[in-house]
Order: sequence, then C-alpha cells, then structure tokens
Amino acid sequence: MAGIGFELKKLFKRRGLFAAFRAYGYAGVVCTGPMLLGIVLLLGVMYLCDTTGASRQERELLVCMITYTLLASLLVTSFLSMVVTRFIADMLYEEKYEAVLPSFWGSTGLMLMAGSVLYGIFLIFSGATLIEGLLMLGLFGELIVTWNAMSYLTAIKDYRGILLSFTAAIIITFAVGWLLLRLGVPHVIALLVAVSVGYGIMLLWDVVLLYRYFPQGSLSAFLFLRWVDAFLPLAFTGLFMNLGLFAHLVIMWTGPIRVQVKGLFYGAPYHDVPALVAFLTILVTTVNFVVSVEVNFYPKYRNYYSLFNDGGAIGDIMQAGEEMLRVLGMELKYTAIKQLLATALAISVGGIVLDYLPLGFNDLMDGYFRTLCVGYGIYAVANTMLLLLLYFTDYKGAMAASGVFAALTSLFTVISLRFSEVYFGFGFLLGSAVFFLVCAVRLNQFTRRLPYYILSIQPVVAEDRTGIFTELGCFLDKKLEHD
Repeated sequence: MAGIGFELKKLFKRRGLFAAFRAYGYAGVVCTGPMLLGIVLLLGVMYLCDTTGASRQERELLVCMITYTLLASLLVTSFLSMVVTRFIADMLYEEKYEAVLPSFWGSTGLMLMAGSVLYGIFLIFSGATLIEGLLMLGLFGELIVTWNAMSYLTAIKDYRGILLSFTAAIIITFAVGWLLLRLGVPHVIALLVAVSVGYGIMLLWDVVLLYRYFPQGSLSAFLFLRWVDAFLPLAFTGLFMNLGLFAHLVIMWTGPIRVQVKGLFYGAPYHDVPALVAFLTILVTTVNFVVSVEVNFYPKYRNYYSLFNDGGAIGDIMQAGEEMLRVLGMELKYTAIKQLLATALAISVGGIVLDYLPLGFNDLMDGYFRTLCVGYGIYAVANTMLLLLLYFTDYKGAMAASGVFAALTSLFTVISLRFSEVYFGFGFLLGSAVFFLVCAVRLNQFTRRLPYYILSIQPVVAEDRTGIFTELGCFLDKKLEHD
C-alpha cells in the first residue's frame, strides 16, 4: 500500500480537475475492483433480466447463485489474504522478487483445492442442475484467483492496465449476456456464462500484469505458510472481518422475509438488494483512506520509524511522533466527515433515485437502505482504524476488534429477527457501532504508548514460530520433489 501511496502522490501533483478525478478513479478501482465489479455485475444482471422478460424466479435464482459464489469465494480467501499481503511486503522489502510468483500460485492452489471441495459438496445437494453447478464451480475458481491476485496487485503501479481490465470485464460481460439472450439461451445459463467470462477476462489480465512485473522464481511455492504461523492473528483478522461484513446477509436468509428460490438457494430480496446498494457508499472512505491516509500519513509514519531504526535523537523521535499522530488524527477526522456526508447524501437523495430504477424498491426496502447506509458508514470508518492498528503491527488488537465485530453483528442480527421486520438491519448497525468504539479505544490506547510497544514488548530472544502450517508447507514441498 505504501507503493500505491507513493504513485498516487505523483498523480496528485498534476494540476487540473481531470488529473484529480483520474487519481481518485485509479485508487477506487485498485482497492475495490473485484468487489465493485461484483456489485456492478449483479445490478447489471438484474437490469438485463428485467429488460429481456425473465421471470421473477429466474432473476432471484440468478442473483442467489452469483451471491452465494461471491460470498463463498470471499470466505475461503479471507483467511490467507492478510498474511499473503504481509508476506509480499516482506519479500519486496528484502528484494526477493523471485519469491512472489511462486507464492501466488501456491496460495491460489491451496485455496482452490480446499474451496472447490467444500463448495462442490454444497452444489451437489443445492438443487442446481449439472450445467448450473459446473458454471458456478468455474466462477468460484475464477473468483478465488481474482481475489488473491488483487493482494499481489497492490505492489504494481500500472493503474492504467488495472483500470482497463476492470472496464473490459464489465463491457464484455454485458455484451456476452446480451448476445446469448438474443440467441435464445435461457436467462440463468446465459448470464452465468456472461459473468464467468467477465471475471475470466479480469483474471487473465491481472495474471499477465503479475508476470510482467515479477520474475519467475524457483523458490518454494509454500514458503508463505511460515508467515501464517508467524502472523496467525492476521489470518483470523481477515476471516473475522469477512464474517462480520457478510454474516448478517446469510442470517437474513433464515428469517421471516426469506424466499426459497430453489433447493438450498434461499434469499431475502427485500434486504439483499438494499444491502448491495448501501455497500457502495463505503467506497468514499475506502478511496479516501488510500488517497489521504496513505499519501499524507505514510511519510510521517516512515520518518518516525526510520528515526528508531537509524538511531535518531530522542528529541527528534518525540517531535516526529507528535507530528505523525497529529496528521493521523486530522486524516481520521476528515475521513469520518467525508463518510458522514456521503451517507447523508445517499439517504436523502439515494432513496429517491432508487425508486426510479428497476430494482423493485418499496417502503420496507427504503427503510433497510437507510439503516444499512448508516451501518456501512460506521463500519467503513472503524475499518480504517483497524487498518491503522495493522500499520502499527497491533495484530492482536486488530484480531480482538474484528472478532467482536463478527460476533456482535451476527448476534444482534439474530436477535433482530425476533422483532418487527422494520427493525431488520439494525443488528448490523449496532454491531458496527460497537466495532467502531472498540477500534477507537484500542487505537487511542496503543498510540499513546507507542514507544513502549515499539521498544519494550519485543522478545529478547528470537522466537520459533513454526507450527502446523510450516509443517504443511514442508510436506507439500517434499511431495512436489518426489513427483
């Protein structure tokens, strides 16, 4: 992410409205590309269904199939995503560029094997036809590779290439979907194929970018598993964050507004569609974190830690620390204000606009949209503070905060099912609010005693952090050598 901040700083030095718009656009696509693509494609699929005469059952089944595949792939990749990011950062710092590509294929292979077995078992009993199941399993594999590739693409500065892959995926998806529908292919099959082709284009483009920037190496493809043992709290932080962010959707599929679309495919369209649209409002904070915090905060952060590493004078260290925390507080305040304005705008104007879109919004869905806009807005600011805890290597604090988030959003959502339907969505809002408070308190406590955490809690003797994942890596290496 520091590399992204450095490049964005050069982009923002260019004068003019168009240059600023381009820099913000690049930041948004780089940081939220696959997720943003998923939402755009889901909304686009719904639009194509409405304009081409698809039945309501076909539309709901298609949305369920794509949503299930998206969430399953996110859950599988969440455990390794943050650890892989840490591994890449360490390899780039040590200039071991040849270790990057092997780890990409090693981590991708493990997630594909484990995820495909689990998701394949679900698909067998899901009620999907053979061709529907195969298309979903193929899309699931594409998403695994795409999510993982985005962890590696943070080290690449080819913003134009990433933006082009994103745009090409959207255009090709709609073009293929429209063509197949015109040829008379059933809606579910046609649009599953179209979405698979769209993600496939983005996958291939991203892999080409990786091969363009990183050399092929002969190092172990499973070396990164040692980092899982060394930074296990990071792995659980990634898992808990995804559980907290999406568990309320799954719980709603068991509630009174659920709809059984087909077999094991359940949905809650009245809740799911507002949640999808409300999620878009956090893009403001996501982009702002990269642009403002990375560009403005990172130089202060780097200077502060450089003084520690290079034996700076105590006075210089204290002054640098005060300046760093001042910039941090200012950027957090600006981030919260921007998200507040974005949420207020979405609530006041978004509801009016959504009523004119072919999404079937009614009064109940408008209420869910407003509630979830507030919930996602609070989550976005809290997530920024969580990322800052990771910046300061407070991995245990981040794991605890994310664990609270996952547990409480799930618990409060379950409790909300016992009340009137108008209160659905408040479970996620309340869980996000507690998550915000926990992150704020922890970040304040940690930064107030930052020199202590940097100097006094480090182990005197190097610790051996090998464990089950390191042993798994050695086992897989031996198997590959014998083969």
